[in-house]
Amino acid sequence: MERHGDMMILLTSLLVGSGEDGARGEDQLLPRAMGQGALGCKDLTYISGLQYVGSGFTKLVLRGNLLNGKEIALKSVHNGGNDVTRCVRRYGDLTGCGTLATYKLHKEVTLLRTLRHPGIITLHGHCYENSIAPDFRVTAMLELGSPLEMIQLLQTPWEKRFKICLELVNLLHYLANSPMGSIALLDFQPRQFVLVDENLKVTDIDDATMEELECKTDKDCALEFPSRTFAVKCSKAGRCTGINEKRNLFNAYRFFFTYLLPHAAPPALQPLLLDIMNATGDLRYGINETLEAFQNVLNLYKSGMNHRRRLLYLKDYMLIEGYRLNETNDGYRCWPSYNHRGCVLSVHNSEEAAEFCSKNTNCHHFIIGHQRTWTGRLLATFTSSTHKLIPDVNSRVYMKKPSNVKK
Repeated sequence: MERHGDMMILLTSLLVGSGEDGARGEDQLLPRAMGQGALGCKDLTYISGLQYVGSGFTKLVLRGNLLNGKEIALKSVHNGGNDVTRCVRRYGDLTGCGTLATYKLHKEVTLLRTLRHPGIITLHGHCYENSIAPDFRVTAMLELGSPLEMIQLLQTPWEKRFKICLELVNLLHYLANSPMGSIALLDFQPRQFVLVDENLKVTDIDDATMEELECKTDKDCALEFPSRTFAVKCSKAGRCTGINEKRNLFNAYRFFFTYLLPHAAPPALQPLLLDIMNATGDLRYGINETLEAFQNVLNLYKSGMNHRRRLLYLKDYMLIEGYRLNETNDGYRCWPSYNHRGCVLSVHNSEEAAEFCSKNTNCHHFIIGHQRTWTGRLLATFTSSTHKLIPDVNSRVYMKKPSNVKK
């Protein structure tokens, strides 16, 4: 009930409480579609289709539609969340505790206005209502993402999982060298990330810190995790230099790399991936070395060096240019596949596809069209039974020669 009660309070404040009397001058603006300037308080009154998305320790998130139909996320303080309720139990000051939580969201808006990177959720606008305490309220208007489901990711092809890890490394490289200095994400959990058009983005940064610990000796710089403790040097300036970068990197290792990187990776790339795992797990690599190692793996994968063999399998197939097979599902499946109802894999070329099909008894045909993955690899569909050929200038069908089809 708390969840729905908070949602109704926010709905009321969005649709009623964002009038001109209680907000800043930005409320005077006419409603805008994204791409025509930052959104403001006035835009909130035109948002329709509000729905609950989720809530956390401090914040409540809704989704809604702008006038142009574009969906955005609306983030505000979660009055029934642990942050506010624990504060009230301890201090008995509902107004003060709500204000404290509001300023956390205000901090996040400020950070999002400064930090611009593809791996950080885009701030489309914000609304400050009654900007003088104790009635200060903040609503952040963000691009809408979908939750990061690790179990689902584990069932996706390695190429997709590698992309998630690479995007995370690119983000951490930016945070280590941001305009505000080296930034650590103190609440580093998969739930702090979302997918927007299959791209990884961090969506909660209110717990980010730009401060590196003060120290007098190296002992003051111990970086502690549940399973490991790392030594960080105390600089002459009295700071644990590099501790923010190291914190982010080890969290990336234990929450992302460990689960997504090595599983079902191409055999030729596994030694390189093992080196990355060992080096980041021991914090022997910094973020620069980690990014370089990831880019090396990517370049090898895109070049096809993980599959450089003499032509051995393609000779057993007949090529039919300008056709595809109909979409009838013949029950042939493989894992992990880009299509869970069939067998769709990325391949460097037709020879790699032929090798896969030849090594799987029930595979008799494969089709290669014009679709490619984010690395430029081809998508190939593998089937086990004969289908009707359909003209398609962007596709070609490879069929096992009769003598090579096992009965």
